[in-house]
Amino acid sequence: MYEILPQINDFSEIPKTLLQQSQQVPPQFLKAAIFAGGSFMLLEAAFGSINGVIKTSTGYFGGSLRKPSYKEVCAGGTGHTEAVKVEYDSKIISFSSLCDLFWGIHDPTNKDYLNFGLSTHERSVNFYSTEEERKEAQKSKIRKQMGINKRIVTKILSMENSELFLAENQYQKYYLQKHHKLCGSLGLRSTLQFVDSNIACKLNGILGMTLSKEQRVDRLTTFLENQEFLDPAKLDLEAIIDDL
Repeated sequence: MYEILPQINDFSEIPKTLLQQSQQVPPQFLKAAIFAGGSFMLLEAAFGSINGVIKTSTGYFGGSLRKPSYKEVCAGGTGHTEAVKVEYDSKIISFSSLCDLFWGIHDPTNKDYLNFGLSTHERSVNFYSTEEERKEAQKSKIRKQMGINKRIVTKILSMENSELFLAENQYQKYYLQKHHKLCGSLGLRSTLQFVDSNIACKLNGILGMTLSKEQRVDRLTTFLENQEFLDPAKLDLEAIIDDL
């Protein structure tokens, strides 16, 4: 139904191997950021493929209704936008680098985003939580704007007084959930299990990226070789690789 935008292949900072980072990141280094850029399923997979990103989750940000549904948000009138929360290890990747990569995983010049609240619930926004993040986001936007001819319509907004409401289970790790048997053998069933799993984050990234058959096989094989899987999950992942 959806495919990651081709620009994902422009990421020079994405390593060939996507190894699992420990979820036990010291609290002082574990940071979170929120981005909106069209479909949150696409955005989540793209951010999940980035080295240093530990967890991702899709949700609805802003708005006046608590715990809205996907149907309600898409219908308009709630004021929410599809968004992705990115939890990352700041020792490995900075907020500024995430901002720079953000431009390559969606089209920040899409004029449809200007109709947010009118004909669409989707928009392009880089949300910040501190004044330092606001400055970094603005600098990143200026750098990108200087390199293209179209006007960037992305907003840089404070996340103060707003809340991210988790999207329903089927919208978390969308590309991974296409492989139901693997999800079961990994023990991934509930929304929180998909949100909290680093392995789910990374596998969803690999499965959602625009890659050739050979590239996807290579990345999944490398990932399999560098993780400790229980036998059922290992066999299910090997079957996916064989079917590619």
